[in-house]
Amino acid sequence: MAKLTSAQRNALPDSAFAGPNRSYPINDASHARNALSRVSQFGSPELKAKVRAKVHSKFSRIGSK
Repeated sequence: MAKLTSAQRNALPDSAFAGPNRSYPINDASHARNALSRVSQFGSPELKAKVRAKVHSKFSRIGSK
């Protein structure tokens, strides 16, 4: 996964995040896969569905399960 500095993260638009409060950045495919992994470990069923849908809409080949 590519390193995302805090300056780069702050420069991302809100649409580059899958979770509430700018959580789970999905600016590239690597971060999208990581977002799915993290939310599957720690997220509620509602948050999992939201993140999965957002990732799939941006990266159609990821998160389609």
